[in-house]
Amino acid sequence: MSVVGIGTDILDSSRIANMKPAVREKLAKRVLTPNELERYHEHTFPSQYLAKRWAAKEAASKALQTGIAKGVSFQHFEINNTDTGAPIIDITGVALEKAQALGATSWHISLADDNALISAFVVLSR
Repeated sequence: MSVVGIGTDILDSSRIANMKPAVREKLAKRVLTPNELERYHEHTFPSQYLAKRWAAKEAASKALQTGIAKGVSFQHFEINNTDTGAPIIDITGVALEKAQALGATSWHISLADDNALISAFVVLSR
C-alpha cells in the first residue's frame, strides 16, 4: 500500500446545532446525499450526524487533493457504516474520476467526537 493523499478536518458541531432550523436544513441538503438526508431526518442527534458527514467529506476532498472545488462536491461522497459501525466512504462522479487518475484504490476513514468537537481523518491509498 502506498499513500496517495491524506486529509483531516475538525469541526465544532455546536456551530450546526446553533443554526436556525431553516439554515441547518439548507446546509444539510447541500452537504448530504439523498440517502444521508433521509438518515439525518431520522437521527436522534441530527446536528451531530450532519457535522460528522461534513467533516468527513471535507477530509476526503483534502485527501483527494482538490478540496470541495475543481468539480468535486459534497454530493460525490457518501458516508456509510459497516455492520459493526465503522465508517466507510462511497465516491461517485468527479471525485471518483480524480481518485482513479491518482491510481487510488482504497479509502480509509476515522471519525471521532468529544462533546461538540468532531474530527475526521482520511487516507487515500493504492
